[in-house]
Amino acid sequence: MAAGPGGAAAASSSSSSVAAAAAGGGAGWRLPGRVLELVFSYLELRELRSCALVCKLWHRVLHGDENSEVWRSLAARCLAEEALRTDILCNVPTYKGKVRAFHHAFSTNDCSRNVYIKKNGFTLHRNPIAQSTDGARTKIGFSEGRHAWEVWWEGPLGTVAVIGIATKRAAMQCQGYVALLGSDDQSWGWNLVDNNLLHNGEVNGSFPQCNNAPKYQVSGAWRWPAGPASLVPHSCLLNGACVPIRASLCHPCRR
Repeated sequence: MAAGPGGAAAASSSSSSVAAAAAGGGAGWRLPGRVLELVFSYLELRELRSCALVCKLWHRVLHGDENSEVWRSLAARCLAEEALRTDILCNVPTYKGKVRAFHHAFSTNDCSRNVYIKKNGFTLHRNPIAQSTDGARTKIGFSEGRHAWEVWWEGPLGTVAVIGIATKRAAMQCQGYVALLGSDDQSWGWNLVDNNLLHNGEVNGSFPQCNNAPKYQVSGAWRWPAGPASLVPHSCLLNGACVPIRASLCHPCRR
């Protein structure tokens, strides 16, 4: 880009203009893949999604290499430095995967007032408020399909520790220490303390179905493989147990 007085304006020009330049004159699809990759590296995720639908070449450039400059640049803009340099995403090998993980992480705008998301963008922290159960939903929900996610629990579990899925109508805060997820028909939870599977205020079985259920410790953090969870219309399946949920969109949650 040009330097000088106009440099700042040029650098801050909208990414939409960059996208338009790539397709300028109807000849953008004929640009070499390396040139397209360089142009795409300035776009945001929503614009990249649209570009991938233009033609097979653009789709191949965007999705052929998950560690390309496109995804490396987007990861650098979206993710906090801590998330990229620590072991938070150590099991996510590609930049595209890291971007995906960030967009499926806990939401700062959909959680109890007693919790917050740390600057790394992934870690949920609960303030020590007495007689309060607090939770958070992820940014993106699902209405169907088979999905898996991983939860790392740092430190002791406490009185109640539940992970699961919930609709937007499920409460994320209540008084007392209770299994908030699974307490009504809008959520389904797995209590990590006693391994009970919860829904509508009732225990619907246990997982894993063995004595002295194993726990895994990685880098000082307690970690449980929480999936896979399958969501199909009007029902949800978590670790092999199926119960009805009358909703069209569910979010992975943590209590």
